[in-house]
Amino acid sequence: MYSEIKKSLMLAATELIEKAKLKSGDIVAIGCSTSEVMGERIGTSSVAELGEEIYKTLASVFDAEGIFVAAQCCEHLNRALIVEREAVPTAYFCNVVPQPKAGGSFATAAYKFMKDPVAVETIVADAGMDIGDTLIGMHVRPVVVPLRLSVKSIGGAHLTCARSRAKFIGGERAHYDSELF
Repeated sequence: MYSEIKKSLMLAATELIEKAKLKSGDIVAIGCSTSEVMGERIGTSSVAELGEEIYKTLASVFDAEGIFVAAQCCEHLNRALIVEREAVPTAYFCNVVPQPKAGGSFATAAYKFMKDPVAVETIVADAGMDIGDTLIGMHVRPVVVPLRLSVKSIGGAHLTCARSRAKFIGGERAHYDSELF
């Protein structure tokens, strides 16, 4: 089962990088319910080993491109995010270490495997990946635009991805730079 999940994760992450036009230094907010991936209701069946496999798989794709992962914790930690300190050097940090039942297995894995992890209450990410309807939209820079990927689910979890784009200002007579979005 894990091999199919890994394959789907790698394809989704690769497509997200391409379609969102992500580059080195960008941040992707990722929320993941391992319960949903296992076909259960969110928050009911956290699986630490699966959280680790999902984190390591996604990190391998994003790290190769110099893109930072911001792992969203569950609602018990108010959807705080675990991210490399290097990505948010001026942010205010939260004093918390996520656990599988208080933060979630995915965020716990991120904290375990990142080089210098910190927790932040908010972030302004360039794109987002939501595995299992964890509601990551509040962490993506406005204007948030949904992306349609070929991957629709990870295991039993619904997959939604998004990117941000520059705001359109100036009405119908304005000219827009297509490189910005």
